[in-house]
Amino acid sequence: MAAHKQAAAPSKRAATKAKGKGKRGRLAPRRESRGLAASDIALPPDHPEIAELAAQVTAAGGAPLGGYRDPLGGRVLLLASLSLDAVLPTPFQRDLSPAHTKRLAEKIAETDSFLDPLIVVRGLDGRLWTPNGRHRLAAAKVLGMRQITALVARDDTLAFRILALNTEKAHNLKDKSLEAIRMARSLGKTSGDAKESAFAAQFEAPEHLTLGLIYENNPRFGGGAYSAFLKKVDRFADRPLSRSLRDRADLASRLEQIDAQVKRIVGELQKRGFKSPYLRSYVVARLNPVRFHKAKKDDTKPAMPFAEALTRMSAAARKFNVGSVSTKDLAWMAAGAEGSAES
Repeated sequence: MAAHKQAAAPSKRAATKAKGKGKRGRLAPRRESRGLAASDIALPPDHPEIAELAAQVTAAGGAPLGGYRDPLGGRVLLLASLSLDAVLPTPFQRDLSPAHTKRLAEKIAETDSFLDPLIVVRGLDGRLWTPNGRHRLAAAKVLGMRQITALVARDDTLAFRILALNTEKAHNLKDKSLEAIRMARSLGKTSGDAKESAFAAQFEAPEHLTLGLIYENNPRFGGGAYSAFLKKVDRFADRPLSRSLRDRADLASRLEQIDAQVKRIVGELQKRGFKSPYLRSYVVARLNPVRFHKAKKDDTKPAMPFAEALTRMSAAARKFNVGSVSTKDLAWMAAGAEGSAES
């Protein structure tokens, strides 16, 4: 009987979840309409911008199918059929995943339809690039397709909006960081004196650039352990991109050196019998000089200058007392990690 009552009575946490269940996930539609009307979307074949795109597609061995304006921003787009050999992924895109490509090819074969056109722009080398379709392009080649459908745009800046456009395979932190640093290097060659902060939309977060520099040298680097730290101290620089990348290379090198110290500390703790999977995250959190700083949303000012934070972190690593660590500390770390995963 007691067991039945216990099962029937929900916990305080469960009751709270149930109470808020009806509200969670609701999306309020925008009151004011935006974008183009239907009469403004369709474009005639002889429209100058469409004719320019059509000529480019034809020269690449493809076939123009029809032009229109994007209903939200009004961007001119041409729906076209393109030879697979005419399209390349942007050179700074993440590495191809053979496993994902194989799964994608299987699903396309199951439906017997290529329903999701690639976005294609004119690349810096004059060829056709896709910023968001590397895996679909590879899957089409696996299937032996001759042609693919694509939305061809005149706006070549879309080539640098990979992180915003690519939804076919979720990016992890390593993917985002590597793509961000590759884009930064390419933009640094052509952007002149444009500031790093001017490309915030392309890179999404400043820590992607710092971590990207590290991942290039060390693909197995555990960037996630430093994410909370970097979000509080790393900011986009108001300096030319080419110069800011040189400065970031120094900061990234210092962070790698700190990680070497973290590995040493973890090794010493393991020798003392600690086997928690959160050991590394615990050590990094203990070294983090801004861990108790409460960051505000869209806070443009860092909790501490990046270079100073690294100096303090390195000093803390040198003085770290492994004898002060208890199993209770690690239990709190595990509880916090699990709570973050649920929220």
